[in-house]
Amino acid sequence: MFRRIVSLGRRAGEERQIEAMSPSPGDDAPSPQDSKNTSGLASVFKGLAGAAKLTKAPPAPVQSSGPISAQIAERLNATPAILRGFPPQHSDSFELLKNGSMNERVSAANALRYAVADYPLNPVLDIWYAAKDLVEPTNPKTTRYAGWELLKECVKHASSTDLERNEYFQTISAEANPEDFHLQLATLVDLTKHARNLSGFDYEVFPLLSKWLGEAFDAVRAARGAAKKQGSRKGKALVTGEDRNFADLFSFIGDVIKFNFNVADDDAAQVLIDVLLDICMNTSVEEDLQACIGVMDAIVTFGAIPGDKLKSCVHVLCSIHCLVPNLQKDAWHTIGMLCRSHNGQATVRLLLDVLASLPANADKKKEVVREVRGALSVLTKLVSKSSEKGYPAVPYALLVDGLSTVVKATSAWKIHLDILRLTNSLFCDSQGNINNMLADEDWTPIFDIAVICAGAVVTSIANGENSIESLLAPDETDSSESMLARELTRLIRRLEAVLVDEPSAIAMKLEGIPPEQTDIVSPKSESVQVEPPNSLVQRQDCIIFFTKIYHALPDSAAMLVLEHFKKFRCCSPSDPLWESNLNMVLDAFLADRKRSTDVRLRALQAFTEVYDMIELLNDQFEPDFIPELMKRLLADVAGETDIVLLQEVVSFAATVASTANPPIFSHIIDTLWGIIANGRLRSPVSSTLTQTPEPPSISQQPKSITNQTPSNVVARGYVQIFLRVLNHDAVKSTRLFRALISIIESNPSETDARITSMQLLFRLRADWANRIFVTTHTDTSNLAASLYRTEESLSRRLAEEASYSARASRSETAGSARSSRGISLGQGQMQDRGYPFRSISGSKWAAGTYQQLWMASDADALPEAPSQAASTVLCCGTPDEISDADGSTQATILQTGVWLETVLNLLRQGCDWEVYSFILVHLPSQLSNHAVFRNAVPQVQELRRIICEQIKSNNFQEPPSAFGLRRADVAICLFNTLTMILSYHQHFQKAEEDEIVRAFVQGIATWERSAKCCIHALTICCHELPSSTGKALVTILQRMAQIITQPNVAMHILEFLACLSRLPSLYANFREDEYRIVFGISFRYLQYVRGRKQASRISTYSDSSAAAAGETQSHPNASDDLPQYVYTLAYHVIVFWFLALRVPDRANHVGWIAKNLFTDVDGSQVSDEQAHLTMDFMQRVTYADVDESAADPLFTADRFGEIVKKRWLIGNSIVTIEQATATGWAQITKRQPSGTSSYTIRELFRPPPAHQRPINEGAWDGYAVTGNSVLPSHLLVQLLSSMPQGSDLSRPIPLPDDDVVNRAIRMFDHNSTVDGHKVGVVYIGENQTTESEILANTTGSGDYVEFLNGLGTLTKLKGATFNTQGLDRQYDTDGQYTFCWRDRVTELVFHVTTQMPTNLDHDPQCTSKKRHIGNDFVNIIFNDSGLPFRFDTFPSDFNFVNIVITPESRASFVATRQRTPKDVEESFYKVRLMSKPGFPEISPASETKIVSLKALPDFIRLLALNASVFSLVWAHREGGEHISPWRNRLREIKRLRDKYGPKMTPHGPTPSPPGTALGHNPATATSAAAQLEAARSGNTVRDSFSSLRRSSVATFFSASSEQNSHRSSMLSTATTDNTEIMTNNGLDSLVESIDFSKWSA
Repeated sequence: MFRRIVSLGRRAGEERQIEAMSPSPGDDAPSPQDSKNTSGLASVFKGLAGAAKLTKAPPAPVQSSGPISAQIAERLNATPAILRGFPPQHSDSFELLKNGSMNERVSAANALRYAVADYPLNPVLDIWYAAKDLVEPTNPKTTRYAGWELLKECVKHASSTDLERNEYFQTISAEANPEDFHLQLATLVDLTKHARNLSGFDYEVFPLLSKWLGEAFDAVRAARGAAKKQGSRKGKALVTGEDRNFADLFSFIGDVIKFNFNVADDDAAQVLIDVLLDICMNTSVEEDLQACIGVMDAIVTFGAIPGDKLKSCVHVLCSIHCLVPNLQKDAWHTIGMLCRSHNGQATVRLLLDVLASLPANADKKKEVVREVRGALSVLTKLVSKSSEKGYPAVPYALLVDGLSTVVKATSAWKIHLDILRLTNSLFCDSQGNINNMLADEDWTPIFDIAVICAGAVVTSIANGENSIESLLAPDETDSSESMLARELTRLIRRLEAVLVDEPSAIAMKLEGIPPEQTDIVSPKSESVQVEPPNSLVQRQDCIIFFTKIYHALPDSAAMLVLEHFKKFRCCSPSDPLWESNLNMVLDAFLADRKRSTDVRLRALQAFTEVYDMIELLNDQFEPDFIPELMKRLLADVAGETDIVLLQEVVSFAATVASTANPPIFSHIIDTLWGIIANGRLRSPVSSTLTQTPEPPSISQQPKSITNQTPSNVVARGYVQIFLRVLNHDAVKSTRLFRALISIIESNPSETDARITSMQLLFRLRADWANRIFVTTHTDTSNLAASLYRTEESLSRRLAEEASYSARASRSETAGSARSSRGISLGQGQMQDRGYPFRSISGSKWAAGTYQQLWMASDADALPEAPSQAASTVLCCGTPDEISDADGSTQATILQTGVWLETVLNLLRQGCDWEVYSFILVHLPSQLSNHAVFRNAVPQVQELRRIICEQIKSNNFQEPPSAFGLRRADVAICLFNTLTMILSYHQHFQKAEEDEIVRAFVQGIATWERSAKCCIHALTICCHELPSSTGKALVTILQRMAQIITQPNVAMHILEFLACLSRLPSLYANFREDEYRIVFGISFRYLQYVRGRKQASRISTYSDSSAAAAGETQSHPNASDDLPQYVYTLAYHVIVFWFLALRVPDRANHVGWIAKNLFTDVDGSQVSDEQAHLTMDFMQRVTYADVDESAADPLFTADRFGEIVKKRWLIGNSIVTIEQATATGWAQITKRQPSGTSSYTIRELFRPPPAHQRPINEGAWDGYAVTGNSVLPSHLLVQLLSSMPQGSDLSRPIPLPDDDVVNRAIRMFDHNSTVDGHKVGVVYIGENQTTESEILANTTGSGDYVEFLNGLGTLTKLKGATFNTQGLDRQYDTDGQYTFCWRDRVTELVFHVTTQMPTNLDHDPQCTSKKRHIGNDFVNIIFNDSGLPFRFDTFPSDFNFVNIVITPESRASFVATRQRTPKDVEESFYKVRLMSKPGFPEISPASETKIVSLKALPDFIRLLALNASVFSLVWAHREGGEHISPWRNRLREIKRLRDKYGPKMTPHGPTPSPPGTALGHNPATATSAAAQLEAARSGNTVRDSFSSLRRSSVATFFSASSEQNSHRSSMLSTATTDNTEIMTNNGLDSLVESIDFSKWSA
């Protein structure tokens, strides 16, 4: 910076202003350099210069010319004594100045100083000569100062001639006192008018200034040294007068050069430059260097540096530019001006010469190092500016040669750093572009130089001493390696931008900031897109450069290298360097675990592509080449922690192992096993055996790949290999099978790896030929949901907890009360015995981090989809069975028994909950496939024993507290497993079968939620284990009676009782009281339903005002329809079990049944239609087991003479008597709601005695009668004459013989006497999935035919007299035959699609079949497709239930026809009831069950019947209740009574005559107020009942109805309700009138 003198006329201590030098255009801010502080940098520079002081003597002072002084003296002597133009008052002062004493002269000089300034025409020269001697160095300071001040005013005089100015100059340039230098300089400044006027001494100024500059530097150095010794400097600049003088002198020299450099010859300029260079070489003050640079800049700007001094100047300026950061800008300004001058090319040559002439031992010479670094620094700047106008070009070849020389001659890291900076400037100039000199050049030489310069960094990274990230860290800015790493990284980033050809990247600079100051970002893993094509011819050079410094490459650059290798196949054998390239891919990128996952994955991809190619050319390589490649890939895989990469490596290894020869396969498996072993070392032994894990909160199952352990990756790889080799390599399959089992059985193994292994092994299945395959469908959703292992169940559970928490936060007390009510179980409900009850909502698991490792999902359970074909090399079973099954060569046996043994050990010893829960959910599904465990009978037997023992002793593993799981949930899963095990009963002893049944019996009442699954299992036991079930039947019924209050088991108990009633062999030894247990259960459920109806009516009455105001009822749902189904089932059970009684014993139960049918829980009497219908049916079957009778078609007038017919209504029956008037024969037809009976009787007339007069003697009313004459009324009167007819209600009501009555009778006869149901039967053939191809089947397998034969009776349709449920009975359009089944109260007609006509030409979609099964509520699907059945296969609004039957071992169409009778007899089937969404769970087969073909028809028929009954209830849930045929018949009778019976107000019930007990007409209900009062009294009565009876109804089904569920059997508010409540006045009479057994026995 220039320092200019503002005022030299003031005192020496006056402050100076500093004027900043403006930078040259294009100059930017300096970049950081080597030194830490200014003083240090200057000292370093001084040391590098090699001299502390100059040895050259200063130039001799310029002597004044003698002739000129003589002329002036002569002139002064000639001057008159009286000064011209001078004021008189100053004449005395002038005289004193000349002749006075020293003090007077000083005073006179001070006075005349002002006069000279005020009077320009005064005799200035005379005055000066008079005072000239005052400035002599020997004079006192005051005298000298007065003389210099006077001289300053004199030299300012404008009228001075050149001669006078020369005289002044001579005086000024003469030797003076050093303390007067500032006055001496100020006088010269005034004389030259601030360097603008040198007339009179033009050629003498520069020598003088050079002399002064040297002397001033010496003075300032001395002053600084003295100040430093005194400790007063403290590093501050310009604190002494010498410093100020030195700065002022530099400023003046600059002005002289600026205005008058033309008067300086080369010699003078050289002398000045020498002084400047000497100062630069010896100073350690930045201000001195800056001042020297300023002078040189002025010389370059306003003149020229002499040729002899150009080199020295360039070297010094370059050194300053490199070593003094604060002066870098100033130095470059001067150098830049020099380069843009005529010396530009010479300057470039000088710089390059510095590089090219570097000696071999350059490191030992500091001066050389300084010059080289300076040259590199300036060349870096010059290269970056070369694209700007005016800067000279740097020859690329000479530059590269010079740099090559430098890197060979020196290893100084700073020089290497400068070379890297220069290289960066080449690739990114000030405009952000590549330097033009590189356009068509070979970049290899410059890259080779950069490689050498980066050697220290690369070596450090390669040796593991540092990482590139650590070197680029902000706290590493001062280390040599860090600085080198930053420059190298900048170069790499720049080349990356060039390679990808992105304009934004090529710019490589921020707005307003030069490239060299762009922040270096730490390398990150960046995904580099495939580069677009460009014209960069040096791409290969860049890639080679990257490969040479691969240790220091950031991930993005590594990706570019790998992309280049891939694009140009650099690793393929066609490339000459393919092996070295491949080695680099493996060692530099893939094996380097510091690399990002993306880079390593790309390297792995490159390797795999090469491997695939090499495999194709295997014969051209050494035999060990490919194995060695795999060994290199897997060399250190056991320590791999990058899960994503490991997964890809394992996946590739799995691909190789699938087809590799045994040695390579074994090596891969063994190497990967090392990861499993490491995982076992890291994984602590599960604590499940000792305590329950405490998982206080829930987190969703992780789906991310990175959340798995390395062991799990290997396990998935094993599974992947197994899936690929299963069908063609038994040796590999069995090896992997054992490996997976080893993972599972070891508790130290990682849990997720164990689960992955189980995902495969639990999906192993075998077909009919015992061939192994892997299924994709496990049918585990229900069990998984019970343990919250499905997304839906888990979400629901979380929502429940959130809802509870919200309620609890609003009101803790109220929330606690509601919680206690919500979980009330009643006295009859069992909790987990031996374990405290844990409130689900109250658990504290919402605060922790329990993480589930698996969720039930068949979609992503396996790493890839398995083959649907069964293995041809791997089988289960004995060798004889295998060879006999398929006739093929003997296959390897898979020891599935070992797998089941592993499961046994885990269940027996306990394990991690994730593993244990997985077994609980998936084991039942696998056990359903008998074939897969054909050779594991001992293990199945042991499994049965363990489960039965654990259930018996309540000694199974307890679940964690997360999600509110309880022991009951585990027990349910165990019971499901035991249900599947019982299908293996042919392998069990009788005692073992008994133990299975006892386990289910125990589960009915031991755990609160296990009753349902146990009841379902016992239903299967009734068919599969009849002997053991029959032995425990009484205990079963007693247990069911204990849990009658549980709301979720009502329908299941009744379904079980309905099933049991059709298996008489089981209850053949029942006693009377045991039958009554069954009836009692049914009565209790009837009481519940009645109580719920009464509660609903009371609620409706109480809320009638609100309803009238517009309140709407909620839409009916499944739970609303369950009581109606229970109600229907209960009556069915009563009817079925009454028929189950022996005929002699039935009458003994009539009274007890009647009393309970018409008695509510509180003791009041209740009457409803279904109760009357039940009693009606009991009347018909109590004393006879006969079918319905029909009228004799031969009872005609042709045979019996005149016949007179008459009808009466007697009670709830229609009695028709057809009387043959003459012969005594009569036919009586009694039509009851439950059936019709016909009797043909004859009154046998005895021959009259001879003496008897003829009865018809004579005539009556003109009508002659011959013989006996009888009318129909005669027979009726004779049968009823003994009964009292005190009430009109018990009297027969005659019906007129007209068309209305006849039509009513015909309509009555059209109502069937049994409940009719229709069920579709569909057969699905092999691999069939679509509706059209399924319905096109005309035949099925042998098992299917066997099943149909057991399902019903083949019946001809044409001419059928029963209800065929829509099948054509005239033209055989729906087939000639169908299967039907019927008992005393129920009829099933099966719509069998294979028996219906099939005409694909006219009906390709089989719509004629679809119109039947599409309208059936229930369909039976016999699924032989080998694929899972989809509920929506047959779209329909009416298909509510599909009962799917699937062989436990799949078989092809041909195979099913090759099965022997023994195979058919021993076959088992999976049965699953699938229902429409929203349809409640109603069947024992809601969970998959295994049933033998022998028991299958009966079991399926029962399921279909119950499902059809519920579907009828469900279908009418919005439009009213379903009316059975019996109820229709009863209502027809009531309509006739209403029309033809007497019209009177009833006064209470009256006994009916025998056989007409249903004729009772209930009393009309009282007013609403009386009804409510009756309800209150009824509640009082109920309160006195036992606690068991209260709980049997009060807590039944829902806690909300505990007070209203059976409220008021005395109340009826709707005339349409079929349940009527009797008052207490007629209670006994009602039962007496109904109990026909009392008078019929």
